Amino acid sequence: MVLFALKTAFVFQKLIIEIIGRKLMSNYQHVLVAVDFSKHSLYVAEKARVLANKYQAKLSMIHVLDNIPMPDTNYGTLIVLDQTSPDELLEAEMIKFMELGDQLGIGQDNRWMVWGIPKQEIINIADQEKVDLIIVGSHGRHGLALLLGSTANSVLHHAKCDVMAVRLIEK
Repeated sequence: MVLFALKTAFVFQKLIIEIIGRKLMSNYQHVLVAVDFSKHSLYVAEKARVLANKYQAKLSMIHVLDNIPMPDTNYGTLIVLDQTSPDELLEAEMIKFMELGDQLGIGQDNRWMVWGIPKQEIINIADQEKVDLIIVGSHGRHGLALLLGSTANSVLHHAKCDVMAVRLIEK
């Protein structure tokens, strides 16, 4: 009889933990994924899509254009995008952005391509749109690179909502 009571209590305890865990994890209603069109962007975006689907949350996407040189993956060169860049370069960025949004099934109203400082713009959109989870890629920098700061690290420390950093591994 004592053994039966202990087994029942154990099963009940596991059930309570599972219910609480589901409640804690299912509270995400709006997921924002930050993309930068690096070779890891699709990997991070897919993780965000899967998580949003799992919890039936709205998925949004942001790409921040800044004045940092961007790799031209077709030729392996670096190009600088700024507001005075030729229309063709900006249009190419927009096409990539729209294609990724379509591939992820993100509605037009849930896509932002903006100029600015990535960490600030990601947080601004998250606040404006009442996002409760931001997903960013992270290279796991340390030492001097961490002291100089990364977008993921800044978002993690300044966002008002949860932040998930997807570990990016160089191969």
